[in-house]
Amino acid sequence: MATVDVDRSDPAYRSWLKEAVRKVQADANRSADTHLLRFPLPEEWGIDLYLKDESTHPTGSLKHRLARSLFLYGLCNGWIRPGRPVIEASSGSTAVSEAYFASLIGVPFVAVMPRTTSQEKVRLIEFQGGRCHFVDDPRRMYEEAAALARTTGGHYLDQFTYAERATDWRGNNNIAESIYQQLRLERYPEPAWIVATAGTGGTSATIARYVHYMQFDTRVCVPDPENSCFFEGWTTGDPGASSDCGSRIEGIGRPRMEPSFVPGAVDRMMKVPDAASMAAIRVLDDAIGRKAGGSTGTGLWSALKIVAEMVAAGETGSVVTLICDPGDRYLDRYYADDWLAGQGLDVAPYRATLDTFLAGGGWTH
Repeated sequence: MATVDVDRSDPAYRSWLKEAVRKVQADANRSADTHLLRFPLPEEWGIDLYLKDESTHPTGSLKHRLARSLFLYGLCNGWIRPGRPVIEASSGSTAVSEAYFASLIGVPFVAVMPRTTSQEKVRLIEFQGGRCHFVDDPRRMYEEAAALARTTGGHYLDQFTYAERATDWRGNNNIAESIYQQLRLERYPEPAWIVATAGTGGTSATIARYVHYMQFDTRVCVPDPENSCFFEGWTTGDPGASSDCGSRIEGIGRPRMEPSFVPGAVDRMMKVPDAASMAAIRVLDDAIGRKAGGSTGTGLWSALKIVAEMVAAGETGSVVTLICDPGDRYLDRYYADDWLAGQGLDVAPYRATLDTFLAGGGWTH
């Protein structure tokens, strides 16, 4: 029989694809190496605490890295096509960053989100050129985004499935490689711990895989906020773990075990009270003059608890955590006393713990 040959080469599409990938990679070349800041600790402890400041990305958050990786993954798989919409189920920083990259390569972007999403988040997404598609039931976001992609011929980015596989965890200027490169001239260049909170789980998976691949002794801790199921799923080994309500700490915590969360790569998890996260961002502001979002506080609380354990054990070394996004997005919530009171969050005892500890005292929580 004759050879059956179907050639779908498309020179015009390949030319568009090369230019789109170039634009996304150029963004990484400009902005991927964010600052590594030092948090002041008593010198006699012999411990250094660093914060990787992801709030300085062009779209203001750690999610800029995720969005870049998802776009490269979709482009190189042939899923993102010229003129067709890119769609995501997100009402937060991920959608803001994805809207930026969609605009960068000239494709439409649609964020599927609950109708109750704050006007500020809607404004940020629209400022980057995105469009918001509202649903009345937040639980329908995923299926609505997938259905919208089918009916429009677009691509559903699906951050909660693809976050852990879209990033090149072996290196290639990912966040883990950047941390180690920036620490190489410090007195403890290989950190004892890296603390990374989880929304999709992609960042913690990238860091943990890189640590294992490079054969470092660094351990990875993932703090989890209230109203999130990751901690319970990890401790019990239950992939079906769930939570009845959403996290108050925007950007982290999930009501279901997401496919991108890789439990086996993680050494340790902590369940952090939301009030402790609020206390930690206030201490951060006082210590280095930087306001940050609640997820940063969740990570900082856990990092300081680890530092306290090291001090008690007479250990020296370094610990790294992240500034995930800026606090100016949350002034009317996380930094507002009336909002905290309305949520039943008492920051005072957790703030007292941090103040006492940083003054050279013990850890009481």
